[in-house]
Amino acid sequence: MYLKKFDLSGRRAYVTGGGRAIGLSCCEALAEAGAHVVIGDISQEVAEEGRDYLKSKGYSADIDIMDVTNTDQVRASAEKMAKQGGIDILVNNAGIARSETPAETVSDEHWLNVIDVNLNGTFWCCREFGKQMLAKKNGVIVNVGSMSGFIVNKPQEQAYYNASKAAVHHLTKSLAAEWGGRGVRVNAVAPTYIATPLNEFVKSKPEMYDAWINGTPMARLGETEEIGSVVLFLASDASSLLTGSIVLADGGYTCW
Repeated sequence: MYLKKFDLSGRRAYVTGGGRAIGLSCCEALAEAGAHVVIGDISQEVAEEGRDYLKSKGYSADIDIMDVTNTDQVRASAEKMAKQGGIDILVNNAGIARSETPAETVSDEHWLNVIDVNLNGTFWCCREFGKQMLAKKNGVIVNVGSMSGFIVNKPQEQAYYNASKAAVHHLTKSLAAEWGGRGVRVNAVAPTYIATPLNEFVKSKPEMYDAWINGTPMARLGETEEIGSVVLFLASDASSLLTGSIVLADGGYTCW
């Protein structure tokens, strides 16, 4: 009874930023559970690499080249997916950080770029794919937030990133409240520091790395598959009573 709740056979999932790192692990987790996965990515090369990886694991996947900040592209992708049978699961993973810039020196371009990708892109996708889910009164959306939406990271300064992820969390709750009675669940996962190319820079900054590790009760970085597992839970019927939840997967970082 309980394991069957994780079975996603017959469902279609669209993952933004799905070609690598956390997004690719989400794709793999959903595919392993039986979903047909569409890798949404801004980069053709990255999307194809992700598809090849999934193929090597025995899973088939489609790719869709789309910039989440471009409303026309998002709308076109949603319409294309509708013609192919629709999407049952949307994972909004596309995001950027651009850390280590003090607030007083952040340029307009820097601020707007982070907000555009992390917040606006998430909303555009929720809006366009959400319309289809609402029409059929069924669907699941999982947004990728961050523990930075709850706390202020140290020692790096990144007010723009923290603000964007806090907004994603409240967007998640707002959509959950609006759509909960209409068959669409909306939740989010809030990861800690994850071992991804986005965080490669910390290897050359031992003081920052030590601060990250020492600030985490589990004393390590997270792995991408650990976030994929949470996304699988939130996308499946195992979480059927959850909507508006922000699941912290932070190794205990926010305990201190």
